Amino acid sequence: MIKFSTYIFVIFLLLGCKNDQPTTSEIIDTSENPSKSEENFGIVIHGGAGTILKENMSDSLEAAYKAKLKEAISVGHEILKNGGTSLEAVTHTINVMEDSPLFNAGKGAVFTHEGSNELDASIMDGSTLNAGAIAGVKHIKNPIDLARDVMQKSEHVMLYGSGAEEFAQTLGYKMMDTSYFYTQNRYESLQKVMEKETALRYIRRGGHSGALAKSELNNFEDPYIKNSKFGTVGCAALDKHGNLTRQLLEPEPMQIMLLVQFPQLVGVSTLFVLWLPMIFLL
Repeated sequence: MIKFSTYIFVIFLLLGCKNDQPTTSEIIDTSENPSKSEENFGIVIHGGAGTILKENMSDSLEAAYKAKLKEAISVGHEILKNGGTSLEAVTHTINVMEDSPLFNAGKGAVFTHEGSNELDASIMDGSTLNAGAIAGVKHIKNPIDLARDVMQKSEHVMLYGSGAEEFAQTLGYKMMDTSYFYTQNRYESLQKVMEKETALRYIRRGGHSGALAKSELNNFEDPYIKNSKFGTVGCAALDKHGNLTRQLLEPEPMQIMLLVQFPQLVGVSTLFVLWLPMIFLL
């Protein structure tokens, strides 16, 4: 059975990462001029963690995911190709996925248990080891932009909730109405999760047991979101200057077993800023 990474495909690209192979004379010239070197760069993205079974996805939906992922990575690749920084490439690549309802980020974020959308994002610049993160925001269209501004325009590493949004307002961010983040498929997923919770409580009170209980739970299972508990989007890029930038963005943590998140919980994407510096130093 074919499995795809949830939302949907991991795209790994090192497009145009190296110049064409040099001729013999060019090799000789390079050896005589050590300052001349190849310009290497690369970018990798993913549209989410978890799995969606091929049998539960239509051809048209698969094509839509592929097209949007291609659009996202092409934006970052073009920036890198033209000598832009990895920070710019990562930010603009993630913006494409944030603005799409297809991904569990920004516009397409899952709902909390209480029916709202709360977003996290983090970013780190490998050239300086500086990092920025925001968590629990409800009115920011592109959380990755705000995380970057926390890194570059504040003395902080992480801001949360209303504090993060107050900081955004000082920078002129538009506060989006919460209805912007509403998507029908995410709302329907929330309703199925709530129904499943009700069934779980009923079973735990002794309503059913054994095989019948299992059957009751299976009736509430959505095959499209099965094993889709760990939704994020992510991007890493290496620019021609040798600098690496890594980003992670997600809605707040989802309840175990259920595609819904509890409010006011901070996602793993923001914890990323605490342990990633150690990786860069290895």
